[in-house]
Amino acid sequence: MNYRHAYHAGNPADVIKHAVLAYVIAHLVQKPAPLRVIDSHAGAGLYDLTSDAAERTGEWVEGIGRLWGRDLPAELEAFLGPWLDQVAGVNPDGRLRFYPGSPEIARGMLRDVDGLTLCELHPEDGEGLADLYRRDRRVKVIQRDGWLAPKAFLPPKERRGLILIDPPFEQKGDYDRLVEALAEGHRRWASGIFLLWYPVKDPAEVKRFHRAIAGLAIPKSLTVEAIWRPVDGTRLSGAGLVTVNAPYTLAPAIRAASRSLWDVLGVPAGRLLLSGDAS
Repeated sequence: MNYRHAYHAGNPADVIKHAVLAYVIAHLVQKPAPLRVIDSHAGAGLYDLTSDAAERTGEWVEGIGRLWGRDLPAELEAFLGPWLDQVAGVNPDGRLRFYPGSPEIARGMLRDVDGLTLCELHPEDGEGLADLYRRDRRVKVIQRDGWLAPKAFLPPKERRGLILIDPPFEQKGDYDRLVEALAEGHRRWASGIFLLWYPVKDPAEVKRFHRAIAGLAIPKSLTVEAIWRPVDGTRLSGAGLVTVNAPYTLAPAIRAASRSLWDVLGVPAGRLLLSGDAS
């Protein structure tokens, strides 16, 4: 499948991915020591929901479109709040037009002492990122294959932070590459926080991926998987994040928010599954 960010910005998969990302960064910045966020497949950084790509799929309507401007239950606000604050930050007039990708979410939450490394191989997106952040000394944009990020950038000099590995799944074997990237990255930076995104489409392939991740036997691992339609192997039905060393409060926050989230999104049969050892 091809999951280039521009066509899917703000959809239900982004809700989960970016809510977890923002939640983790909000936890990290509570301590004064500098940190670094590394984004292996950064995309364009900021998306116009009126663009041809966004309007062609209209997926954002079922994600951020159903959450924007709503009064949310306290348990849902506690989980989504850091992410929704970043969406509001790129829409200062209160109208939902722009959606922040993971680079913009991270940049908006980091402090002056922190750093952000963005990898993007696609020429147009890479050049756009470099132009978007050319005046921000905290941001380093590198136009290279993001699969090389664990070997090239871990551990970061700050020794604190996270790496998001969020490939577009354009090539066969990306599930295997995710497993290899986590194994390599954790070997280099056992104390780092890892977030690995994956789509849920083919149930057999996802099960095989889960087994391979479990086989790494990496402690403090938690898999968060959102399913919003039956998994039939023909279309994107859900998405997940494998997390390592995430804050211990993440799992309880997700459990508390789960039912309210699906109610607001209008998906009564939606499921938010947690597995692994987050202790």
